[in-house]
Amino acid sequence: MLLLALLASPASADIWGYIDEQGRPHVATEKLDDRYQLFFKGRSSADVAPPPPAVDAAFAQSAIYQRVVDHPNVGRFEPLIARHARRHGVDAALVKAVVAAESAFEPDAVSPKGALGLMQVIPETAERYGVTGDGKRTVAQKLLDPAINVDVGTRYLRDLLAMFADDVALALAAYNAGENNVLKYDRQVPPFPETREFVSLVQQFHALYRPPPPPPKPARITIPKHRAAAR
Repeated sequence: MLLLALLASPASADIWGYIDEQGRPHVATEKLDDRYQLFFKGRSSADVAPPPPAVDAAFAQSAIYQRVVDHPNVGRFEPLIARHARRHGVDAALVKAVVAAESAFEPDAVSPKGALGLMQVIPETAERYGVTGDGKRTVAQKLLDPAINVDVGTRYLRDLLAMFADDVALALAAYNAGENNVLKYDRQVPPFPETREFVSLVQQFHALYRPPPPPPKPARITIPKHRAAAR
């Protein structure tokens, strides 16, 4: 129990110990005599994974964050987003962040420019990915179907990431302003206030949605046996 308490302590202490002739372990946070050997080196601050970044105060107070943070559609559409992200090899947290910034998880959202649905896809983009109208629904109506919308939006995001060598900021800028505008400005984020605000907003949501890093694996510890001094 002493050993567990020492290892669970938030302090980064070294652990010294030995096992005596009767098989009893002895542990301490310092070398008490020559029988004690160092068997656990306490972690320094450089060894401990940093905590996840806190939500920026201004971002937390923004209308879009307040609207999205407890929205029931987040949980509703997470499996759909994860499925299409996995299928097309895109970070699910990034797709989720685009959905948050584009539509605030409203599947029937329509922009003044004609972008539709969860990922705000325009009909021309959908047609590039094989979505066509039929006797029952137009392309625009199909884009209000969450499954079609997320599929097309994720494929488009995947292709933009490939076009810009996995530079997330450039891919997001192209998603908002079109790839030709990013190319026009020498592969830089175009100086459009709407585009720059969109890139920043998605990056903040992306940081929020990324899963925390796994905790470090515990070290395998063996307490050295005490060797009696030769007589």
